[in-house]
Amino acid sequence: MNRQDHEIVLLAPLTGPVVPIEDVPDPVFAGKLFGDGIGLDPLDSLLVAPCDGTVSHLARTGHAVTLTTAQGAELLLHIGIDTVELKGEGFTPKVSEGERVVAGQPLIEFDADYIARRAHSLVTVVAIANGDAFQIARRGSGPMQAGRTMLLTLVSSGSAVVSHGATDAERSAVAGAATAAAATTTASGASAATASAAAVAISAAASAGTVVTEPALADTTSSTEARADVTLAHKGGLHARPAARAREAARKFASKVELHYGGRHAPLNSIVSLLGLGAGEGARVTVIATGHDAEAALAAVVAELEHEAQSEREELPAGAISPPPPPRANGAPGRPLDPNTLAGVAASSGVGVGTLVRWDDADLTPPELASGTSSAESRMLDKALEAVDQELKSTVHNASQRGAVGEAGIFAVHRVLLEDPALVDAARDLISLGKSAGFAWREAIRTQTAMLGRLDDALLAERAADLRDIEKRVLRALGLSSATRTRTLPDEAVLVADEFTPSDLSDLDTSRVTGLVTARGGATSHAAIIARQLGIPALVAVGDALHAIPDGTTVVVDASAGRLEYAPTTLDIDRARTERARLASVREFNRKSAAQAASTSDGRAIEIAANIATAGDAQIAVDNGADAVGLLRTELLFIHRKQAPTVEEHRDSYQAIVGALQGRTAIIRTLDVGADKEVDYLTLPPEPNPALGLRGIRLAQVRPDLLEDQLRGLLAVQPHGAVRILLPMVTDAGELIRLRARIDELQREVGRTEPVEVGVMIEVPSAALLADQLARYADFLSIGTNDLTQYTLAMDRMQAQLADQADGLHPAVLRLIAATAQGAAKYGRWVGVCGALAGDPVAVPLLIGLGVTELSVDPVSVPGIKARVRKLDYQLCRQRAQDALALESAQAVRAVSREIWPLE
Repeated sequence: MNRQDHEIVLLAPLTGPVVPIEDVPDPVFAGKLFGDGIGLDPLDSLLVAPCDGTVSHLARTGHAVTLTTAQGAELLLHIGIDTVELKGEGFTPKVSEGERVVAGQPLIEFDADYIARRAHSLVTVVAIANGDAFQIARRGSGPMQAGRTMLLTLVSSGSAVVSHGATDAERSAVAGAATAAAATTTASGASAATASAAAVAISAAASAGTVVTEPALADTTSSTEARADVTLAHKGGLHARPAARAREAARKFASKVELHYGGRHAPLNSIVSLLGLGAGEGARVTVIATGHDAEAALAAVVAELEHEAQSEREELPAGAISPPPPPRANGAPGRPLDPNTLAGVAASSGVGVGTLVRWDDADLTPPELASGTSSAESRMLDKALEAVDQELKSTVHNASQRGAVGEAGIFAVHRVLLEDPALVDAARDLISLGKSAGFAWREAIRTQTAMLGRLDDALLAERAADLRDIEKRVLRALGLSSATRTRTLPDEAVLVADEFTPSDLSDLDTSRVTGLVTARGGATSHAAIIARQLGIPALVAVGDALHAIPDGTTVVVDASAGRLEYAPTTLDIDRARTERARLASVREFNRKSAAQAASTSDGRAIEIAANIATAGDAQIAVDNGADAVGLLRTELLFIHRKQAPTVEEHRDSYQAIVGALQGRTAIIRTLDVGADKEVDYLTLPPEPNPALGLRGIRLAQVRPDLLEDQLRGLLAVQPHGAVRILLPMVTDAGELIRLRARIDELQREVGRTEPVEVGVMIEVPSAALLADQLARYADFLSIGTNDLTQYTLAMDRMQAQLADQADGLHPAVLRLIAATAQGAAKYGRWVGVCGALAGDPVAVPLLIGLGVTELSVDPVSVPGIKARVRKLDYQLCRQRAQDALALESAQAVRAVSREIWPLE
């Protein structure tokens, strides 16, 4: 093979005279800090492809594009100098990222007159981003004709280049860095030290773990395009969590993937761009994959987008899931609110009194202009992003370790947003204009939050709070301080903000904070979830009137009633303090007596157990007086890993929990995941409705090995009587008979003679109606009221519009609970409740009256539920529970229960 076989001929992308790279009116390009190349002074207004290749990156503002040739050369084509400042005005891209182009094909059309009047120069640069791999052998001179005249000839230097077998994320790291680095060029000058933009591009490839290979091995001639239309099934549509999962699915492939919706499109590697599409639940989007493995990439992304994340919230600790929020406190119909009172929505119940402290970071204002060179500011931003990423990584790890899966998921999404190219590129664009790193980052974030705030989708708009959170984190990492975070809080502080971010709440001194109030946000926001976990009364969505209350005002937060009193009388304050003290005293009294057994006043024994997920939870359950563990969720052992746990890992995990329980028994639920949860090694076909598909024990139909390894691990735990097995999503006796027979076989295989107790979760109406048949083969029945309610009423309890209707005290659900207890009694089996209803004080008397003898609740709720049980009369509970079955609504049931058994 001769030398010419390695040559890459680049034709002129524009018509006009050549400008030597040294004469380009920009110090970064002229100094070859980005790489070697050449300039053109355009006489026309159409940029065309100088050779065949793939569009590996297209600048957000349309002023620059990067092409990758079949041999692996990365070519930056940058129209004009400082044209990023035009923010896309005057540029019309004719191609999209991932598209294959041929020499002479139009890439970008531009308004030369408009740009010439506003930009520093129209000189257009063609630069070699990976100049260590390719060198310029010949340069053209004189006038050029677009698509016809030879401009440059490149030859391979023999160095390694980015492999075309690398993942989409790896390749875009180089291409994105190339275009972004070009965007950071500025006439103000730049240091020629290690700030070479070419080095930035290569460093990005290295940090991404990019595969490298010899240039001769690179080949993209087999690139293809695949597309499909998908109906989004996720609750809330394409919000951050499913977008991140789809992005992760695509990163396993080399192909570029884009989503098109409503006349707009977004690359899958940019979460904020995906959110900006505004594609809600049920939206029809088009997925386009381009590359040699396009079909596989398309299938993986489509599978993620079609999954309905039905159980995404299910793994939150029980304490983080509150009952449906009450309606806004508008008083009696036709009557206005009391004077000096604002209404909101409860995010975390309770009463708080204190001094209003405005928590908004209004003083976190970075200087607009850079103090050094653009390259120095870029390095500062890189260091800050890395520091925040490490901080978030640690937060995710710690939250996962303690079983706070919901919190871990929140901050895992923040890590994804932190590296989003739409944000980082936009910030670098501003840095190139002489702005400081802090100012550039803040403006990039605020551009995106403004866009999300305009979307007619409450869930997507709430994600703007997550962007504001990483805005604050990065600004702090850049050395900016906030007076609100450093000042000393009063002993009783009610913190007020337009909206809190998760990081605002993650390090609060909770001993001084008595309440949280926001003008915006919702009860489903990430900050609301964390407020509930912290146990701080919180009120959200109060409105702009909140900002009119002066700092330092004494206020009363009655989150349970949805009220903020901002000019309370002395009597109001005294009453609130008295109520808060009373509630605290009751909690302390209940805690001291929590170790005692719970029986009704007439001697009916009720076991109060705990729902847990980790050994740490087990210790909390013991400390709070739990009689046993009524539900151990084992999903944490399966998710967020690359391969399934072994039998030994199962055994060791359960053995540690049993050891922490100090002789108490544990009911351990077998794996309850399916196509609705992310398990890397669990490849399942896409389902239109995973909540009704392969989940729970049905998963054994396609992956029996997962269940059998778990059962073997459970059977190995010592002592044998410490563990009971609970089977989820059973629908009829046939399923139970088959599984019970297999459990018996496994016991014989390991030589175990003592039988293990096996129970069934009652989560679907068919199981409740066939409870007598199931009880014949099961040792106990445990009712999962969360799923039973939504399957019975066909309402997702996490759907905000249905929250007040998807109530487990609906008479239809109560009748199924009654049927379960009656069926179990036929064979002398006991019935427990492990769903959220078990921890609802209003529901407890009715559940006991229907025949339930075990309630499994969040560990910290054990003392209060035990105290509730001790004040009940079982015979009265039986009578009133039967009466409740004849009522017409959940609201009527709740009203009657409160009247008969008032809450403390």
